[in-house]
Amino acid sequence: MTRRLSETHRRINAEIAQEKAVALGRAGERLEAALAHVVTVGCRLDAATDPGEQARLLGEYETARARALHARLALLIQREAVGLRHHRMVDQQFPEPPRRAAGRRPPRM
Repeated sequence: MTRRLSETHRRINAEIAQEKAVALGRAGERLEAALAHVVTVGCRLDAATDPGEQARLLGEYETARARALHARLALLIQREAVGLRHHRMVDQQFPEPPRRAAGRRPPRM
């Protein structure tokens, strides 16, 4: 009975670890998609010449930026949940999108 219980416990722990990894992967994918949307809207903002269109796109950019920041926070929380405490790689790979003003491009890094 003890061996069977031990095997069940091992399988459950393996399943939990797998689900944590899957959730972490999904959080990363959501962040990548959110950041890609920020870039897309930023490019449209850069190309806009009409002040009204620029204002509309600036609002859309800020909304997309807020969603990306939320997705980034969700990724950091998932990382913490699986025991990853240092987020330097996340900061390097997924930097926060810059704030924008109509007609002004962000500085190149």
